[in-house]
Amino acid sequence: MLKKFTQAGLLILLFSCSALLKAESVGYETLSPAQPTQNPDKIEVIEFFWYGCPHCYSFEPVLEKWVANLPKNVQFIRQPAVFSDLWGKHAKAYFTAEALAVVDKVHADFFDAIQNKKQNLETEDQLAKFFVAHGVNEADFHNAYNSFLVDAKMRQATATAARYGVSGVPALIVNGKYKTNGPLAGSQEKMIEVVDRLIQQESAAK
Repeated sequence: MLKKFTQAGLLILLFSCSALLKAESVGYETLSPAQPTQNPDKIEVIEFFWYGCPHCYSFEPVLEKWVANLPKNVQFIRQPAVFSDLWGKHAKAYFTAEALAVVDKVHADFFDAIQNKKQNLETEDQLAKFFVAHGVNEADFHNAYNSFLVDAKMRQATATAARYGVSGVPALIVNGKYKTNGPLAGSQEKMIEVVDRLIQQESAAK
């Protein structure tokens, strides 16, 4: 009887180890339920980030290089996460930049201002000065900052991370089906490898 229990225990242990190794080698989690994408004709990749996150800042150069070489069937979307009042203020800055079509002008510098220069960019007046320094008309900034569009995106953002099961950043979502991050993939560089593999998988499925 003891021998049978020992054999059964060994089988359970082997199965558990096998499952753990499989999860580690995959490098991502499957979302349930899968979330709809903006364009069904594209493979969608969403990055959840926060300007105050040092890991997001260190990941940015790797991500930018990758985004510059994406295949035409991939749509990349940045999504600021909102887990606190401060995160919300930075998210509103991003959505304002998006509304003004100046993300490319301000995104990297906003990271630098927060991470390296330790600037306080939280209030409307502080953000206005930052945007004006980047060539944005002050009236245009205030109009965008207080617009219905930015307000709607802020209201949506507070619930978006939860829909994708995101509890930390940076995180990447592929086609509404898969989530990866540094701990799941093993490193920030491996996050890109995992996403590339999933893009190939989803492209083949289409």
